[in-house]
Amino acid sequence: MNKILVTGAAGFIGSRVCEMLLEKGEHVIGIDNMNEYYDVRLKKYRIDSLNKFKNFVFYRIDIESYEEVKSLFREHKFRSVFNLAARAGVRYSIENPWVYMRTNSEGTLNLLEAMKEFGVNKFILASTSSLYAGSPIPFSENLAVNTPISPYAASKKAAELLSYTYHKQYGIDVSVLRYFTVFGPGGRPDMMPYRFAKWIIEGNEITLFGDGNYSRDFTFIDDIALGTIQAEKSLGYEIINLGGGQKPIPIIQFIHWIEEYTNRKARIKYLPTNPTDMEFTMADITKAKSILNWYPQTTTFDGIKKLCDRVDLLRFNC
Repeated sequence: MNKILVTGAAGFIGSRVCEMLLEKGEHVIGIDNMNEYYDVRLKKYRIDSLNKFKNFVFYRIDIESYEEVKSLFREHKFRSVFNLAARAGVRYSIENPWVYMRTNSEGTLNLLEAMKEFGVNKFILASTSSLYAGSPIPFSENLAVNTPISPYAASKKAAELLSYTYHKQYGIDVSVLRYFTVFGPGGRPDMMPYRFAKWIIEGNEITLFGDGNYSRDFTFIDDIALGTIQAEKSLGYEIINLGGGQKPIPIIQFIHWIEEYTNRKARIKYLPTNPTDMEFTMADITKAKSILNWYPQTTTFDGIKKLCDRVDLLRFNC
């Protein structure tokens, strides 16, 4: 029972979690459907990097398929499941809400059903700060979060509720992690930090929704991955914020810091605010500090330095 299953292993967070687990000597089974939502070459790059570890095995499996999931559980005995697979992208969820429900909600259900059937007791679920839309800051885990403003957020809420049901009915131990604006080298090309760093360094025009005063609780990838791994401990059922835990950073400030570090000037094209965008995010990380002994160690500016230094990882298409 020493193997760990990581779904979304080719993703930004999933690949870093896999890497950290493998560096600790864990045996990791990684799965991913390798969809083309963003440049699949980056996903292949991440898997190629993980394949260098002898204790890593990768399967191209879609958690939307219960038969594929069940077959995997039949072949391997898992200690725990890190469900980091998700259809990402708040804005695109408006255009195609069905796929978000299939992956984020039904995919979670498939994993929980397999865990119940094959006796796997620990589930770590990647969730989102998008659930806090309209709530007062700082966002704390005891807020009701019953007013999601995007199908993406709604699908994640459904996944959280399913996880609670399987905890209550079948005793599965669940850690729900609500991530706040994760960024760093090798991040998702469709996300603002990657796109802005790439475009500024290459001298291309930035597309900015709104006036840049919307603010985010930026959290560096290594901090997120470490907190995710620490959440494998037995907790019963807990929802935990993983965020920067600092004053929210306006997006325009993030741009200015990229300009400052790269010594390049951004050319900005302003567009109307998108109705799915939250004005601000700010995590209350008291619970993470108390339960996981976790706190972020990388400032936003230091994270920007590390992001911009890896120009080789900014070559993929946005």
